[in-house]
Amino acid sequence: MRAVTTRAAGDLRVEELPTPSPGPGQVAVRIAYGGICGSDLHYYHRGGVGDFLVREPLVLGHEVSGTVEALGEGVTAGVDAPAAGAAVTVHPATPCGQCRQCRAGRANTCPKTRYLGSAAHLPHVQGGFTDVLVVPAGQVVALPEQLASGAGLRRAALAEPLAVALHALHRAGDLSGRRVLVTGAGPIGALVAAAARHGGAGEVVVSDLVDEALQVALSVGATRVEKADALSASLSSDGPLDVDVAIEASGAPPALTTCLEHVVRGGVVVQLGLLPPGSVPFPGNLTVTHEVDVRGAFRFTTEIHDAVALLAGDLPVDAVLTQTYPVADAREAFDLAGDRVRASKVLLDLTS
Repeated sequence: MRAVTTRAAGDLRVEELPTPSPGPGQVAVRIAYGGICGSDLHYYHRGGVGDFLVREPLVLGHEVSGTVEALGEGVTAGVDAPAAGAAVTVHPATPCGQCRQCRAGRANTCPKTRYLGSAAHLPHVQGGFTDVLVVPAGQVVALPEQLASGAGLRRAALAEPLAVALHALHRAGDLSGRRVLVTGAGPIGALVAAAARHGGAGEVVVSDLVDEALQVALSVGATRVEKADALSASLSSDGPLDVDVAIEASGAPPALTTCLEHVVRGGVVVQLGLLPPGSVPFPGNLTVTHEVDVRGAFRFTTEIHDAVALLAGDLPVDAVLTQTYPVADAREAFDLAGDRVRASKVLLDLTS
């Protein structure tokens, strides 16, 4: 089977690997589409994500859709997993199920979680940019008829990043009628904006430095967009936006400062984007004097089911999907995915 792999910074290959068969309790999924994520780009360009360095060949990818190829021993169709031929997406996380976090219903913060396409453990957890992916049966999520083929199956590749966005909004609390700021208009930020507006937010302001990214945000539901540098400069003239909730989705330290400066006193800031390793500047006095509630949001738990339901409905997120490349052109797709002027979410097509 074909697989998109990396061994070091700048080393991206489409190579042939043995096709796996599902073992007991597992399901084999024939992958149709896979979305290129920021972490995939980090592995490609830097040979690692934070402290997690590539130490052996790694199949990339964790945002995937496809169809069930085969069920392993002990897996009953319609009970433990969808039947062969059913359209599915995949929850990429395999938590331990036993630690304090898992027992508390916070499997997304399980310290032993294994995540598709990740070098956090050795051996690495091989990812989903491959013709056939084998995962535990409980991680396979059935897709409704609206997402079962063609453009729907392509749209279903957004289930994982949309689940990340939904988890961040759940961390923020009730958004009904509220004013929301989203810093960062990449794919995750755009999906946060779409879900926030769909979830009843009265106003959704999105900031970024890239005009093209801001246009995507407008297309999916933002009610107003601002250049990030202009938003910072406006503090001296127009004053803060006084938003009720700010979601930091860029991972840029200045954007966190922007959130803290523009959220209303007593408001909520959710840090969703991963900040650079080590210490970053932080206006801590604002959290004290303004009593700002700062919360983290990491991956997701059951939100992938909510994401699938929204994608099967009328959530206007198609503008996030900007290009689709055959898997043979994976390097070209990865190079484009890193260009925020020309692309938002780039998909790999493994159907041909």
